[in-house]
Amino acid sequence: MRSLDVPPALMRWVFGIDVATAAGSPVVDVPDHATTLLLRMDRRELIVMGPRTRAAYHVGTPGRSCVRVRMRPGRTQTLLGRPLRDLADRALPLRALPGLDVDRFAADPIAALEETLADRPEPAHRLDEAARLLAVVGVATTAARLHLSERRLRTLFTDGTGLSPKRFARIDRLRTVLAADTGRWSDIAATAGYYDQSHMTAEFRHFMGVPPAAFTAGHHPTPSPCTT
Repeated sequence: MRSLDVPPALMRWVFGIDVATAAGSPVVDVPDHATTLLLRMDRRELIVMGPRTRAAYHVGTPGRSCVRVRMRPGRTQTLLGRPLRDLADRALPLRALPGLDVDRFAADPIAALEETLADRPEPAHRLDEAARLLAVVGVATTAARLHLSERRLRTLFTDGTGLSPKRFARIDRLRTVLAADTGRWSDIAATAGYYDQSHMTAEFRHFMGVPPAAFTAGHHPTPSPCTT
């Protein structure tokens, strides 16, 4: 996988862009609260992948490559012009994306996205602010600080991310654990915002299929062929 250098203006829209080529070895796609815009290079096929609520263990076809753009909350909704509430754990083909030339995107993803987004108004940052708050406080407190009802906050998240605020926060905590350096599990659990280590272990097993110690030791579920 090769990560591209994304200019600051484009980082307002995306978390990152990479070009991945399957090597025929096992791959783990961890749970993700972001939606991903994906271009299958061999078929010039454009796909939008919704949030992933469980880890996927698979083996890709050797040599197959793709461009992957991990979008910030709410930005995919703006690009598609529709809510994302039905996209969780789904991959949908796109016949076209207004303003995006697929061949240009394959040749130069950065330039193609800059051209596509140049005249689009940037979405409001309320969803970004809500996501930051959910990382440290609960749903009720997040809604109160944003002067929203909890119902309105749920609508904001399900439309803008495809996930409820609670599930968004659970996946965010899991990703904090996955990104942690070596350390005691109890310390990692506290840093990530879990009640205790047993809470973290149960959540990790729920999302990843195995407990954290087994995962870090390389004891993963049997991978399946990649069908995306």
